[in-house]
Amino acid sequence: MDKKAIAKIIKEMAVLMEIKGDNPFKIRAHHNAVRILEGLTESLPELVASGEITNIKGIGKGMADKIMTLLNGEELSEYQQLKDAIPPGLLEIAKIPGLGPKKVKMLWKDLNITTPEALEAACEADQLSGVKGFGAKTQEKILESIAMLKKFQGRHSLPVARNAADTILDALSGFPGVIRVEVAGSLRRWKETVKDIDFVLSAADEDREKIMAHFTGLAAVEKVVASGETKSTVILDSGISVDLRIVEDGQFPYLLHHSTGSKEHNVAMRQLAKDQGKKISEYGLFQGEALIPCETEADIFRELGLDYIPPELRENYGEIEAAAAGELPELVEMADMKGMIHTHSVWSDGANTVEEMALAAKELGYEYLVISDHSKAAAYANGLNETRVKAQHEEIDALNEKIDNFRIFKSIECDILADGSLDFSDEILVTFDMVIASIHSKFGMSEPEATDRLIRAIQNPHVTILGHPTGRLLLARDGYPINHHAVIDAAAELGVSIEINANPRRLDLDWRFCKYARDKGLMISINPDAHRIAGYADVEYGVGIARKGWLRKRDILNTYSAEEVLAFANKRRER
Repeated sequence: MDKKAIAKIIKEMAVLMEIKGDNPFKIRAHHNAVRILEGLTESLPELVASGEITNIKGIGKGMADKIMTLLNGEELSEYQQLKDAIPPGLLEIAKIPGLGPKKVKMLWKDLNITTPEALEAACEADQLSGVKGFGAKTQEKILESIAMLKKFQGRHSLPVARNAADTILDALSGFPGVIRVEVAGSLRRWKETVKDIDFVLSAADEDREKIMAHFTGLAAVEKVVASGETKSTVILDSGISVDLRIVEDGQFPYLLHHSTGSKEHNVAMRQLAKDQGKKISEYGLFQGEALIPCETEADIFRELGLDYIPPELRENYGEIEAAAAGELPELVEMADMKGMIHTHSVWSDGANTVEEMALAAKELGYEYLVISDHSKAAAYANGLNETRVKAQHEEIDALNEKIDNFRIFKSIECDILADGSLDFSDEILVTFDMVIASIHSKFGMSEPEATDRLIRAIQNPHVTILGHPTGRLLLARDGYPINHHAVIDAAAELGVSIEINANPRRLDLDWRFCKYARDKGLMISINPDAHRIAGYADVEYGVGIARKGWLRKRDILNTYSAEEVLAFANKRRER
């Protein structure tokens, strides 16, 4: 069991303890252990094997024993006892936004509500509006949250899908008899959430049976839905469905293209082929009845008079026309990224110090780091007041003297208040190298209200970047409605960047508006919103979304040098 899975179980234990009403100190110890595990940069197996795990503040012997048990893949009896003592549906109820363990316990003990379905029925029957601690508004929000969970049911985040796909790809790639194997479907196209994972594999007929047996017998497979020599479907222990298609190698590129999609792209490609007197399908590209031999997808596109279309662009958003005209963009790559923008430290709600964040970024090959802790309105996140801002700036100055060949920028994630003003005065904002402005409160706005609020905020000359413009949380809540074109137009005119928040729970700005932003001359920033060192890895998701949005290296703020980024911020102030 890996670190993430262990942290998930310990977090569930904390929630179950709270519902049960256990000792608050014990509950806090479990929450602290989750935070420590999530921020851990060292190898957990090595820490456990050496006994160093108990030297980490917040991890006592008892917690270390639990971690070791789970790491070894053994059953944790205390976890099982907690699950046996609590109706299983309560954990699902606890996932509903706005329902903490105390309210879940009240629903269970006082109203005998133990499943999300029973809770939904009670709200629809108006049985909670008069209950102390709930009320009509809470009841309405619960129904909205349940509807949202239903909407996203069966979909998975990019990390869940990509981690599962990478594990399976590794297991299949080196297996005897496998000629070629690739991930296909929406995951290959870097959609922000996916329903399932598709694999396309080529092999000789005589090798198919053993390859399928290997695939269906993988450790992560919880259930085999269907099994055959050419196609099998399994459900992983993460709940995600995986399909594997096996074909002879000559059919591989055609099936890979077809299975990658999207449906809209494939329809447009079929029409293009038809216009040329050809036919394309998962079985091949044909001129009449004759197969046109293609070894790769690039060959398929070339035979149709097109440049190779990267999978991320295959959404029928103009990629076929651009490929025919030789006008496809050279998409940004991870190797182009020079700096980490929008990160948090222990000064607000981060898990690592500024120095730890800086040294880790430098170790990863980045040239600069933009520390953007929360402002004072974000009291829940230990936001900085004016006095603490000054103290943090002194620390950053000292670190810039200490760390060679690296630059730490002074920044703030400044709250946009309800009227569009900012959480700090201009006298404070001017002390920062750059300012990220974000909304963290009052989400129940109309589209005109939200749009006006954002535009008023970025009109402040100290604002460099607009953070996560809609505030959405994928698979949890939709963003507040905004007129994307109006906000992008205003930002482009003012010289303000808009971020693609690379946290896979956000991926906001939505990729569907990136091409419009690019064509308006807007500079996009790919930001991890990292609250710990491990969060730097999220930049990959942001780059994937930027590529999907037709963005090039020159469109991305943090592909530029530290001096160029600072010049961008200063130019905004001058305007």
